[in-house]
Parts: sequence; C-alpha cells; structure tokens
Amino acid sequence: MSSPVQPGDTAIAVELYARSGAAAYGMSAEEFAAILDHIQRKYLPNASTSEKVEFCATLRLEELVLARACAAGNERAWEDFISRYRQKLHGMALHITREGAHAAELADSLFADLYGVSARNDVRKSKLVFYTGRGSLEGWLRTVMAQEFVNRYRKKKRIVSLEEQTEEGVQFVAKEPEPVSAYDPRLESATDQAIAELSAEDRYTLASYYLDGRTLADIARTLGLHESSVSRRLDRLSIALRKRILAGLRENGMSHAQATEALETDVRDVTLDLRSRLMQDSSATTFPRRKIPAPDGRGSAD
Repeated sequence: MSSPVQPGDTAIAVELYARSGAAAYGMSAEEFAAILDHIQRKYLPNASTSEKVEFCATLRLEELVLARACAAGNERAWEDFISRYRQKLHGMALHITREGAHAAELADSLFADLYGVSARNDVRKSKLVFYTGRGSLEGWLRTVMAQEFVNRYRKKKRIVSLEEQTEEGVQFVAKEPEPVSAYDPRLESATDQAIAELSAEDRYTLASYYLDGRTLADIARTLGLHESSVSRRLDRLSIALRKRILAGLRENGMSHAQATEALETDVRDVTLDLRSRLMQDSSATTFPRRKIPAPDGRGSAD
C-alpha cells in the first residue's frame, strides 16, 4: 500500500493546503490531505513521493476544495459556488437545450443533484464528491449537465416509444440484457485509435473546448476561423469521434448494444490520458491563420 499523499517535504504540504483555500471552509489540513490521498491512490497508486507531489500540484486545488466543501454542506462554500457557477449553469443549459424553459428546468435539476439532499430521508449525496480536480470545475459541470440532458432525452424517448407501441397493441417480451462490464479495456483501445486518426488541429480544438473550457471565440482567434466554423467543427468532430469509437469497439468483438453501453462509461474512469492524447503534437504545431472575409467581402478581417 502506498504511503499517504502528504508530501515528504512538510513545507510543500503546507503550501498546497494554503494555496487551496481549504481553511476558509473549515477544512483541516488532515481532511485536505485525505482527499488528495484518495485521488492520488486512485490514479497513481504506486507513485513515488516526488510523483505524488507533482501530481497533487497539477490538481485544481481551489476548485477541488470548493466542490468537496459544498458536498459536505458548508454554507460559505455554497454561497461561493452559487456566486461563481449558478449563472454559468443556466448558460450551459441554454446552450444545450436552446430553449429558455427547458434550460431553467435542466439547470435547476442539476443544481439539486449537486446540492445532494434526498427529499425522502434528508441524507446528503452530492455529485460534487466525484469531482477530482483533474480538470476545471466548469468543464466538469458542463460534462455532467450534458450527460443529464442525454439521460432525460433517453428516458423521455423510452416513455414515448412505450406509449406509441401500447396504443398499437404491441406485446412486450422481457429480454435478458447482454452482459457488459462497467468498464472494458477495449474502450481505451478504441478511443486511443480514434483520437490518433485526428489531425493535430482537430485534437487541439477538442482539448481546448472540452478539457480546458476555452470559449468558441478564443479558439476561433487562435485558429483564424469564424466562431460559427469552430462550433460546426466541434459538432462534426463529436459525431465522427463517437462513430469511430463505436466502430472500433465492434471491431474488437462487441455487439452494437455492448458498444453503445460501453460509451456510457464516465470519462474519468478511463485510464487513457485523454489530455496527453488530444494535445499530442498539437501544442507544438503552428496553425495557419486563415483569411477571414471582411463584412464587405473585399478583404480580410484578421
């Protein structure tokens, strides 16, 4: 068993604790160290002391502490969370649903899950406890909201489908689901292959938006494209990447149902280093700045 994640150099441990702002939420140095230890054991179980220090230093400590303090029910943490993210949650929901009423419903539903109190037994079970600080909290929230939207859509689709078939008098026969493990290493292989087939610019675009939380406008300026072009590219890449991963899973012996279920695996449970893969070669690549037509169509708006 590896030693606790508290770095051997006490000064470094104290520095990480101070940098995290954990004291502001009443979180002790021991509680903070226990959180880091749990995360480190999960992702680097056999790390050396220096590797532990390096790993912990790369985490978004302030956001990690905020999320865990909220999950524990700290009122000040919730005040800070609401101040920073409540409006962003509604903006994310509106971007996903494209409709005000549905956006408000989706955002409020996620906020309730983040707050984590069951209406039945008053037991706190916040989704924020799953945030590990390996990426931005905003990016993690965007991913969780997108998954919640997909789950709602599928549930609604199943209900509508059931009603339609019932009206048509279709008899339903219970089918035994195809067995599939919660996580299958073939998912890593298929994902790795699909990402490797992308161009450096496409990998950069995906990493910038989904991992780093950069805005479309920011990415567009870097690549010399219109913001709408970046948006369309992201949609195209997301669809194409999913299709390629599905194809890779089926090439590795999965049925369509098993491959589809495997794609439901939480990205944080895949040990493949997605950031390294997506940023491979792209960080050292100079992307050509394209000429953006000026409004009158005669020149460049660069």
